[in-house]
Amino acid sequence: MGVSVSVRSYTHATTYVADNILKSLKNILLYTGLDPENLADEWEVLHRGIKTWIDSGHLQKVVLEIYDPKTDALVGRWDINITYDWTGGDGQFWTDTDAIRFAIKKAGVLPSAARYRVMTTTASGRPDVDGWSSTTFRSTEGMIEQRIGTSIEASGLSGGVSYYRRG
Repeated sequence: MGVSVSVRSYTHATTYVADNILKSLKNILLYTGLDPENLADEWEVLHRGIKTWIDSGHLQKVVLEIYDPKTDALVGRWDINITYDWTGGDGQFWTDTDAIRFAIKKAGVLPSAARYRVMTTTASGRPDVDGWSSTTFRSTEGMIEQRIGTSIEASGLSGGVSYYRRG
């Protein structure tokens, strides 16, 4: 019985973290003045990839790149770094949306014409997920990373948030 409870709890934790990563990205888009429609359109594919790679322990980071479509230059970036310190049991589950909202106030609103994409970094050997492909990140040269801290927590399986701004 103990094993099945732990398995259910870990499955619940991975689902919780995947759900709240996407909800956090949606909030970032809304709070910065960008339209989350494209995120909503890709929600199922994004969720499937993020959850699969959390389940397998391969997901390292989820990245929201915000760029100028005319120059293709990065204008902002948000990272959610995954930590696997699963403790099991009925631990705490929480998401700190206020920390993200406060950071956005500091970072400022982005140009409404900006576009965005969601990407991940994964450990080698990760399983393939339909709808996902390889790509490269835009340069963060000239930008400063600001760490917010843990914003998503599920019994030690967590997401630490940071953002990049022009220096």
